Amino acid sequence: MSKLVIGLTGGIGSGKTTITNYFLALGVEIIDADIIAREVVAVNSPALKAIAKHFGDDYIQADGHLNRALLRSRIFSNKADKLWLNKLLHPLIRINIVMQTKEAKSPYCILVAPLLIENDLLELVDRVLIVDVSETTQITRTLVRDSSSAQEIKAIIASQTNRTTRVNAADDIINNDDSPLSEIKEAVLSLDRKYLTLTKMV
Repeated sequence: MSKLVIGLTGGIGSGKTTITNYFLALGVEIIDADIIAREVVAVNSPALKAIAKHFGDDYIQADGHLNRALLRSRIFSNKADKLWLNKLLHPLIRINIVMQTKEAKSPYCILVAPLLIENDLLELVDRVLIVDVSETTQITRTLVRDSSSAQEIKAIIASQTNRTTRVNAADDIINNDDSPLSEIKEAVLSLDRKYLTLTKMV
């Protein structure tokens, strides 16, 4: 079992995946909340059946998978539906996160969770690593990466914890605005040394 759990988070388009991959290359085990969130609504899962019953069969694609785009659109425009969905999924996601962190074998592991702060997951980690970028960078990167409009991206940003609150929750910060990848990689290597040292003190 890992001696430390590092919670890695940042807003949409901040570059969490790039930084996570650097840690992964160092042999650090990664627990990805987004992957777990997809797994709990897998084809024929109890959660997916509950979603179909609540929202209707239109929310299930012909291949049996969840229609994520349709559901995302629905919950962004309906607070009651978002609360219902969170009440269904968050406990399932949390159980799986706890299980996977307990099974991690590397000296420290990383829980990557875009909504680490919003979904009250801070108590599951020992330290918080924030990937910090400006809102302008978030919008620019996400427009290149996704098919979302600038308005949709701004709505997502508005639904997440604001930058100041996020930074205030940090134990460690990587600024990923326009730093070259070599600097980002060096920042990860530095944090890896720091975290390994901390595991010896636990």
